[in-house]
Amino acid sequence: MIMLDREGFRPNVGIILLNHKNEVFWGKRIRTHSWQFPQGGIKHGETPEQAMFRELHEEVGLTADHVRIIARTRDWLRYEVPDHFIRRDARGHYRGQKQIWFLLQLTGRDSDMNLRATDHPEFDAWRWNEYWVPLEAVIEFKRGVYQMALTELARFLPRLNHHNRYLRAGMRPPPRGDRPERHDRHEGGGRGPPDGFGGSHDEGHGRHDVHGHHSAPGHHDVQARHDAPEHRDAAGTHDANSTRGDAAARAADAHMETPQRAAARVEPSRVEAPRAEAHTPSAGAEDALLPVVRRTEPPNDD
Repeated sequence: MIMLDREGFRPNVGIILLNHKNEVFWGKRIRTHSWQFPQGGIKHGETPEQAMFRELHEEVGLTADHVRIIARTRDWLRYEVPDHFIRRDARGHYRGQKQIWFLLQLTGRDSDMNLRATDHPEFDAWRWNEYWVPLEAVIEFKRGVYQMALTELARFLPRLNHHNRYLRAGMRPPPRGDRPERHDRHEGGGRGPPDGFGGSHDEGHGRHDVHGHHSAPGHHDVQARHDAPEHRDAAGTHDANSTRGDAAARAADAHMETPQRAAARVEPSRVEAPRAEAHTPSAGAEDALLPVVRRTEPPNDD
């Protein structure tokens, strides 16, 4: 039996599953070209958490022993389904889905996943994708909910320990001044979506099909990673030379005789000091110092 609230929305759960790199499980819907997160309806008598673990096993083959719950969305997130996707007998009273989204971390192994855990699989392939997934691969009417769920749950992402990669490789970490800057928001550790969220992204990690086979990324990805350090070194050398040239030019200008300087030495009384202007704060400056009070309302559990 399908449950609907008074507004015609079906209660549902969505699942964002992380690995130890803060990459997310990204599933390809069976016999389609669209990709999505695991999701499913809440049955009568189930809590959202119970429904989440049932859907996780049915669609991905994992149990509660393979994951840990990191966070969930505070309220229901809704999307409407276009009429041509709704069965004729449901049109008029069914509008779409309202979802609670869970952020999980995989504590098991990739090999624990099984897309054929039931006789009605949802996915025929999967891959690990960066946290900010390419929204153009998602069916259009779900994109808004995906963006809201990812943005709300991003602040709960586990912090990555980059220092450990040197210990595992048996190397000493470079001096602190030589370490590259961290850009956590693009590595899955940020608090907001990167610029152009929803734009085109390369797959990068390849994908696993329903039989567990893995396809490697394209040659252009490897070539791009190979060329990047040389490009950065050349740019750094150019910037250093330009900085030294600018400093020499400024030093030369400081000793150059100008008519203004000569006049200042001959007739200092005619040189007027610049007038100080009073600073008047803008209309919004005082408002910016006031505390912001946010009203929150309890979730709609209809």
